[in-house]
Amino acid sequence: MTTPITVDESTFESEVLNAEKPVLVDFWAPWCGPCRLVSPVVEAIGQAHPGKLATAKVNTDENQQLAMRYSIFSIPTLIVFKDGREASRLVGYMPQEAMEERLAAFL
Repeated sequence: MTTPITVDESTFESEVLNAEKPVLVDFWAPWCGPCRLVSPVVEAIGQAHPGKLATAKVNTDENQQLAMRYSIFSIPTLIVFKDGREASRLVGYMPQEAMEERLAAFL
């Protein structure tokens, strides 16, 4: 069973950009209601596909430089990074089935 790892500005490169498999990164904040809804969906996707997709979380309040670097204007924003580059972006809450359909290329 895998849970999303917490990454910050000091670990983002090693944990996300240099990862061997795609990483779904959840950009969120503690005060964000939709973020609380999407968090268990991200966790469930990571648990359902542990060999194919890693999951990570970035608190945008604590990591504003990362949020600015990746143009996070709305949260939750979910970005799949593959081979050190952004490969897909989802904004807002969606049910697990819909999210898995959008992420099918990485699962």
